[in-house]
Amino acid sequence: MGKKKTDPTSPAPQGRGPASGDAKLVRRETLLLTALVALAVGFFGGVFFGVWRSGDEGGVPRPPAGVPSAPAMAERIRELEAQTAQTPSDVAAWVELGNLYFDTDQPRKAIEAYRRALALNPDNADVWTDLGVMYRKDGNPEEAVRCFDRAMAIDPRHEISRLNKGIVLLHDLRDEAGAIRAWEELLAINPLAAVPGGMTVDRMVQGLKQKSSAKPSG
Repeated sequence: MGKKKTDPTSPAPQGRGPASGDAKLVRRETLLLTALVALAVGFFGGVFFGVWRSGDEGGVPRPPAGVPSAPAMAERIRELEAQTAQTPSDVAAWVELGNLYFDTDQPRKAIEAYRRALALNPDNADVWTDLGVMYRKDGNPEEAVRCFDRAMAIDPRHEISRLNKGIVLLHDLRDEAGAIRAWEELLAINPLAAVPGGMTVDRMVQGLKQKSSAKPSG
């Protein structure tokens, strides 16, 4: 359920083949974020995959609900910046601030806020996942994968982190075998896991395997 650079997601352009298209992040508060970037991979023509925000179980994003205006978010950011400066031990304030930076396309500030929150409470798999999304957006897919791994270590049934890990491995690190492993582990938890638009993770895995087997040997 979970918010937007040499862009880490551009191949030559999120988590999101074939052609390029809009990829979406889905956040804990179930807000659909604006389009991130497209990835070109070369299979499942016309289907686009996005790295997701934490919290949207089952791979079904919900419609935006009560999205605040840009001025309202800017005002809330100022309030939280003052609040965290005055009370740096306020975990919830750091998380909310990170989420707002995420929503307003400020990944480096989001990374700092999420890391401050995790220094106080390191066992929040959702925050680790959102931190990973921000690292990817900031051009550091290796660190993104480490964050997703940390989320899975905290919560072995954390689906979004597993899905995101496969996306980053496939699209950013060009590790098809690693992506297949990540998604097969997700399928062991939820055989019906799917991405927005309805494509199942199982179909993604089968498509990758077929693509790999079709490659000429040698």
